[in-house]
Amino acid sequence: MDSSLLDAEEKDNTLTLQNEFLRHLLLTQDSVKQEKSAGGMCMKTRTVNGEKVFINICYSENVPEPKDLTDDELLKVLESEDPTKFRIPMSIGEPHAELDKSGGGCTVYDVVINPNFLNKINTSELFKTFFLTIMCEGIESKYDVLLKRDWIFLKNRKSLGKLAEQHIRTKSTPLIVDMESTNQLPAEQPEKRNLIEEIQKEDEELNKKAPEPIFSIIQEPMDGYPEYLVAEISLPEIKTAQSVTLKLGEDRLLLTTRSHVYYMDIFLPYDLVQDDCGAQFDKESKVLTVTMPVKPKEIVQQI
Repeated sequence: MDSSLLDAEEKDNTLTLQNEFLRHLLLTQDSVKQEKSAGGMCMKTRTVNGEKVFINICYSENVPEPKDLTDDELLKVLESEDPTKFRIPMSIGEPHAELDKSGGGCTVYDVVINPNFLNKINTSELFKTFFLTIMCEGIESKYDVLLKRDWIFLKNRKSLGKLAEQHIRTKSTPLIVDMESTNQLPAEQPEKRNLIEEIQKEDEELNKKAPEPIFSIIQEPMDGYPEYLVAEISLPEIKTAQSVTLKLGEDRLLLTTRSHVYYMDIFLPYDLVQDDCGAQFDKESKVLTVTMPVKPKEIVQQI
């Protein structure tokens, strides 16, 4: 196979599953606007080691509002095959040390959401519990801590300590939940595993005879020119991510597997930012999720 078909600049872009990349997608915000948010409510909890933690749940108009669902609609989403369809944009700031009312030391996190969604969680226990669960998981993933779920809210206080300025993006990014049962693709391919351009002709023919896995590709946002493409590829016969070799070209996705179990070679409707792409394999659902940032429209038009 001509490797130039995969990459116009002849770069080798074998993907790796990186937890840090997934955390980046879930938690970081583009530096569109730096703003000091307003306090909404303050939650108190502890780490599993007993350290006191406060979370200021703040609000800003510059954080996108999630889709407005009823409680029944949220339940249906949570019971569906893809509960990540409902996404809650939030900005999680850096932890800062503060003193509680007794003068004891504590750690404080500022989490910023849309003010309309703040009103929503104040009127719906279902949405509130769902949001707090996602928020705690986000803090745990971003800062490598473990929080207890026995939280309480301060009655007469909207925040603790000084609220820090945060970079708030004005558009939502895909929420990719880092599932507990993920398995990492190695950062470096073992020498015994041939890269695509080194595969012998016999292997290449066997690959092409392998069945194409069931997959779906969605764009984010759903309307207009996308920021991301997200591919979900079902690999029920695969036990570990190390059995999968995944390569992305400028507008092409190529997947092969050890023992020629699956073969997938498709062209994509948009040019990708290859260096920022990432993948995650869930060993329980056997689904490989590939997140592919799309080159901005104005850059593509200049090429």
